[in-house]
Amino acid sequence: MPQRIALDDDHADDDELVTGEAVALDLRSSSFVLRGAGAIIDFLTTVVLVVGVLLLISSPAIGLSLDEATLQAVTIALIVTVTIALPTAVETITHGKSLGKWAIGARVVRDDGGSIGFRHALIRALTGFLEIYMTIGGFAAMFGLLNTRSKRLGDLLAGTYSQNERVKRIEDPVFTVPPELSEWATVADVARMPDRLSRRISSFLLQASAMLPPARDRVGRELAAEAAPYVSPVPSAHPEALLLAITAIRRDREFAALQLEQERREQLAPVLGGLPHGFPVRE
Repeated sequence: MPQRIALDDDHADDDELVTGEAVALDLRSSSFVLRGAGAIIDFLTTVVLVVGVLLLISSPAIGLSLDEATLQAVTIALIVTVTIALPTAVETITHGKSLGKWAIGARVVRDDGGSIGFRHALIRALTGFLEIYMTIGGFAAMFGLLNTRSKRLGDLLAGTYSQNERVKRIEDPVFTVPPELSEWATVADVARMPDRLSRRISSFLLQASAMLPPARDRVGRELAAEAAPYVSPVPSAHPEALLLAITAIRRDREFAALQLEQERREQLAPVLGGLPHGFPVRE
């Protein structure tokens, strides 16, 4: 899932997609190395395909029946088909995929994030014949190194770029009660906190490892002081340990309450969903 980032004047970036609600979506474009690897796979696939068909045509069973002019025409038609027509058809049908892009986990999309069409695929294929096959990738590498999104000339003309689809999923950590507060947690009374304070505590615990030690200690003490009125008794522990324990206790107790509610719903389901005694069932 793309991350939503509130957009302001200082945060605008060429690598962000801005929606109509003035929200910037953090979409990752494929790196130069990944694009190069995908291009090499596509290039080698095309070469193998062309060479295989030419060897088949030049075989004694078929080559004897074709004169030199016909063989040259077939060769030109084959090169045009494999390097232009086939990539255009594949990217149009798969909406920006190819064998190389599938291998690196990328997809060609429009600059606005939408799927490409026939026009985009045709422009990319026509320019790709020049910058990939005619120069063995020289032009594509030169333009890719000079562009922030590693666009080649075909992408600049078509208004497209390669988007990375294999983004590592971020797993939220599961907070547990610190060992030094395990006994306290069995008798602690943690009241319901304001939603804003709960969100601030959760955000702090998620980002604490990336904060500087002085700022981490200061914010932890401030949040622990704000949470103390909702906790009884207040233990003498490190502020961050207290916040961890409070978060874990509230999560476990809320989960237990939800489970109890579900069990009661299941017990009452026959009564709530059943018909009164003697009432006929009509289909």
